[in-house]
Amino acid sequence: MSLRRAIAHHPAASWPGDQAVGTVTLAAADRHRRRVALSDDDGAGFLLDLPRAVQMKDGDGLELDGGGFIRVVAADEEVIDISCRTEAEFARVSWHIGNRHVPLQILANRALRIGLDHVLLSMLEGQGLQIWRRRAPFQPESGAYDPHGLMDAPAPVVRRA
Repeated sequence: MSLRRAIAHHPAASWPGDQAVGTVTLAAADRHRRRVALSDDDGAGFLLDLPRAVQMKDGDGLELDGGGFIRVVAADEEVIDISCRTEAEFARVSWHIGNRHVPLQILANRALRIGLDHVLLSMLEGQGLQIWRRRAPFQPESGAYDPHGLMDAPAPVVRRA
């Protein structure tokens, strides 16, 4: 019996969820892939065989060549949640984290999430921020050049002098 092949990636809500034949639970670092052998959550193997590497997100669908889809699930992992009291504090903390090129998830109400990093944890504690270590799904921002990230945003109006 040959290995099932996942040949296409579909963002969440863009694929027929009722055609899901399984799930695959992956940490954030394992969701940026093009070609790799994986096992679904029931232990059945499949080959992720995409034309290019993509950043898979929670709820995305992987289309199988024989029909059906595998739903991507973001695994719970060790994270640090940061709550900022003001917009200025939010901007400052975001800048410090971004300056270190650390993956970052933007949450509601001036909050941020990063993967567990003891150096950053110490820096954040030293700044007197409200922080929590927990296990939760981590979905870092895709980045400005990801086709499903900021590039889908409406183009800004640019005026040249």
